[in-house]
Amino acid sequence: MPPAAPARAVPLRMSLAAAVLALSAGTALAQPPPAAGPTTHVETVRDLAAVCDPAGGGMPRLEAIAYCQGFITAAAQYHTLTHPAGTPLRPLFCLPERRPSVAESGVDFAQWARATPRFAEEPALDGFLRWAQARYPCPPVAAGRTVRQR
Repeated sequence: MPPAAPARAVPLRMSLAAAVLALSAGTALAQPPPAAGPTTHVETVRDLAAVCDPAGGGMPRLEAIAYCQGFITAAAQYHTLTHPAGTPLRPLFCLPERRPSVAESGVDFAQWARATPRFAEEPALDGFLRWAQARYPCPPVAAGRTVRQR
């Protein structure tokens, strides 16, 4: 019959692991909560520019990047869905062949917002569309062609 020591070693290792986990959990719980950043509420052009601006660091900055990129992606996808190619509805903006990355768009939007403070209090989506129209204008419509406008 094997000695009792190996059977005791497994529970001892498990107890040690549980103690380490408990101590590390206590350390994690003792950390102060992250500071509330501008990522919790975006209404205006100013708010969106603040989350898209590349300044800052740490976890609040990562959250802001995610918020900015999610906003831009959703707005651009919605525009694409509501202005499908090949229909008479003229798009609000037209991306070039070499499409900018979402990150490039966020930084460019923040720069545009700083350069055009008169739109700072407009709704964020309105400002995004103003920026996109200024940055990526569509080619002029050929003479004699009718285009449905909304």
